[in-house]
Amino acid sequence: MATANVHEAKTNLSKLLDAAERGEQVVITRRGSGVNRFVLIPMPVPDRPALFGALRGQIRYSDDYDQADAEITEMFDEAAG
Repeated sequence: MATANVHEAKTNLSKLLDAAERGEQVVITRRGSGVNRFVLIPMPVPDRPALFGALRGQIRYSDDYDQADAEITEMFDEAAG
């Protein structure tokens, strides 16, 4: 169990949070008495698959997908004047 007074907690907050994430009990004290306890909040498990990367490997591009279309380029050139 990790114990820290208020000043130590301010100075070492990241370390105390790391300890709480590892499952250790962390108690903050004031004048020697425990006033707060850090507990790990369980993260909810998503009930749907992750959105980013879900189609990885399923989309194919032609080799020239990033080449300008001559007709479209001409239309832009005419519009630009």
